Amino acid sequence: MALYGCALVSPIAVSPAKITSFNGFHYPPFSSFPPFVKPFVNSTLTSSFIYRATPIPASYVYPEPIPEFAEVETQKFKEQLSNKLAKHHETFGNDLDSVVDVCSKIFGEYLHVEYGGPGTLLVEPFTNMFIALNERKLPGAPLAARTSLLWAQNHLDHDWKVWNSKGGLN
Repeated sequence: MALYGCALVSPIAVSPAKITSFNGFHYPPFSSFPPFVKPFVNSTLTSSFIYRATPIPASYVYPEPIPEFAEVETQKFKEQLSNKLAKHHETFGNDLDSVVDVCSKIFGEYLHVEYGGPGTLLVEPFTNMFIALNERKLPGAPLAARTSLLWAQNHLDHDWKVWNSKGGLN
């Protein structure tokens, strides 16, 4: 088997009998291209092909954040994070409330500005928690950020669905 390729695609293993040649360039058969690349046959030059990408249709638009949901969920997050981190008193000591406040503030801002329902959970706010805790020299930054992320992964999308199924009453 020989390796052939062109400027549009990375080298692909194709048998020599299936190679299309034009102007000295070798092109693999159409089935080797990704589905969004479609061949365009030039009617004036029947032996030449022009490859172009077809637009990918937009499939889903996420809803805007809901301020009321953000308030309720931030309070729930703060209470449950405090309970989870309280089990690690040796790590946080007297700074537990400060750690929870920093995490809750960042999480609340994220819910107010960016979270639009299932599929929109980002890692960025949890990274920001880690950075903010380290900048303030508060203990347990990795543990607090990781616990916050796990809480969000386990609760946020479910709570959003429940909130919207009940018409905003959580």
